[in-house]
Amino acid sequence: METIYCPQKLSEVLPRRTADSFKGTYGKVLVVAGSRNMCGAAYLAGKAAYRTGAGLVYIYTEECNRVILQQLLPEAVLLTYDVQNWKPEALDDCLRGMTAVSAGSGLGTGEVKKEILRHILAADYLPRVLDADALNLLAADETLWEVAKEPFIITPHIGEMSRLCALPAAKLKAAPAETAAAFSAAHRVITVLKDARTVVSDGKDCSWNTCGNNGMATGGSGDVLAGIIGGLLAQKLPLFEAAKLGVYIHALAGDAAAKERGTYSMMAGDILEHILYGVS
Repeated sequence: METIYCPQKLSEVLPRRTADSFKGTYGKVLVVAGSRNMCGAAYLAGKAAYRTGAGLVYIYTEECNRVILQQLLPEAVLLTYDVQNWKPEALDDCLRGMTAVSAGSGLGTGEVKKEILRHILAADYLPRVLDADALNLLAADETLWEVAKEPFIITPHIGEMSRLCALPAAKLKAAPAETAAAFSAAHRVITVLKDARTVVSDGKDCSWNTCGNNGMATGGSGDVLAGIIGGLLAQKLPLFEAAKLGVYIHALAGDAAAKERGTYSMMAGDILEHILYGVS
């Protein structure tokens, strides 16, 4: 079944916040993102998770990103690694303390990154959203799908979906809902197929987002979305609901940013700073 996602009251779908709470109440999200020359992706995803209400954001990234991320986002807890001396047990220990994971934004590819993804996929006790390079790694090595035993969320744009499906982009654009539903059913995932109008499917139902604008077609926009969804997962929203609501919040923030900046001049950081319009 295909529907349009447009809740009449955001307060009815947002995670509830209570007076008697503390940072742990709203979850710990691990943002696995960033590589050399790509620390901005980790920043955008991490801050988006905070802006969406996550209690604590941890960023697992390459050591070369430490100094700049400490300056850009001092609220985040940084957990860094050296690609030449990567220790899987350190990541496993970190994962066990989390509530949710957002992985892939600017992560990079290669054998170490593939192993990082493998350990995340094996952490079936956590809700996860995968974006960008995590999807490229999945497309390059189909055996990675066999690692995960529980569903997770993927957020491909048309190009990434084309690689995942091994189908031409034009064919996907001609039938996005059918493509998302079929892929979700085949791989037991929630698919957020990003395009001018994004569709979210759990394999049975398809939810369309009709908000947003072409100013959101800018570098880093997807990193913000991955962080938003990760923040919602940390607050224990079910996968399908977190994906639908995350896309909606992202679009509302984009529309608010466009009103202030204009679609020509807005950047991903503008979407990030307007998330408040999607959660209030």
